[in-house]
Amino acid sequence: MKKLLAMLLIVGVLGAAVAGCGSSSSDTQDTTAAEETTETTDDTTEADDAAAEEAAPAEEDTMTMDEVIAAVQASEVPSDLKLGYVCMNLANPWFVQVVEGFEDACAEMGLSTPLTIDSQYDVNKQVSDIETLVNDNYDAIMISPIDQNALESVVTAANEAGIVTSCAAQSVDIADFRYICEEYSYGQAIGENAANWINENLADQETVQVCLITQDNVEDTIARADGIQDTLEEMCPNVEIVARQAGDTPELGLQIVESTLAAYPDLQVVVASNDSGGIGGYQAMVNAGYTGDDPVAVFSGDATDEALNDMLEPNTIYRGTVDLFPYRCGYESAYQLVYYIMNGKPAATKTIVFEPVLVPLADLLDGTYEYDPES
Repeated sequence: MKKLLAMLLIVGVLGAAVAGCGSSSSDTQDTTAAEETTETTDDTTEADDAAAEEAAPAEEDTMTMDEVIAAVQASEVPSDLKLGYVCMNLANPWFVQVVEGFEDACAEMGLSTPLTIDSQYDVNKQVSDIETLVNDNYDAIMISPIDQNALESVVTAANEAGIVTSCAAQSVDIADFRYICEEYSYGQAIGENAANWINENLADQETVQVCLITQDNVEDTIARADGIQDTLEEMCPNVEIVARQAGDTPELGLQIVESTLAAYPDLQVVVASNDSGGIGGYQAMVNAGYTGDDPVAVFSGDATDEALNDMLEPNTIYRGTVDLFPYRCGYESAYQLVYYIMNGKPAATKTIVFEPVLVPLADLLDGTYEYDPES
């Protein structure tokens, strides 16, 4: 279109020259002007075309994780690459399994053990932890963010320094790679697991008192507890949420359920946003004397070894969890980071979303959900 306009312009200029000719000097001036217009238009067109190419959206990285892993394994990975993981809280067993996957993948690639830093739920510490890795010229940094808004500046600095960045569990939208949980949907899965049991075992009761142990202390995970609560209330009209408190460590989960039992001795169901809080809630219910023969239950999400082993206890009241495969998250993230280090950062953020898998007690016991406690 630009070239067509240029040609029309040339014709117009030449037409004006013919119509208004009077002397050879005028002809020469008009012809020169036409030539200059042609050259300028061509230059502009080339510049515009180049700018358009730069502005055109780059192709997204559509490689599967199997393809990424195969590509890295077929390459010679430099052994001196430096990978770091800044975790929100290693008191949570789920993140421990992320670390295990991350470290195992690095070992497979011939890298030294990556540095893992526990930010201990301290936002300021997490910012400082990432700054340290940036200043130490790490090649890649994986983050499980406490508050992504607080990390925008430091992650931007890492990106501008050429460091490959990723996030695990919660999102950092400006990272090169995101391996994240859709929080509300995850909460719905946890809530569905609990609601199925309530409707099967307690549907004839007028009221079923439920305690929610949440991660409402982390902005991004409030939606998870909302998903749990909404699902329970929609699927079980007899449910009464008598407590909703943040406490995603075993110690806090224990304290929350103990205090809830004191105020509501008829409490029957504990549902936690993650296994870490659920494990504590389970212990509180066991300490109160409840067994699998009682119409009580504990549900949570993450399918950590600790929770699954509690579910395997004889006559257990731990009746369900939801698996997000944290080991796989850490393992695959390490390979993706190394792939980008070796082949260049992606043009746009690549995202993998966890797919929750419900693990009711029956599926664990009959082998439908495969789990080897010795592994």
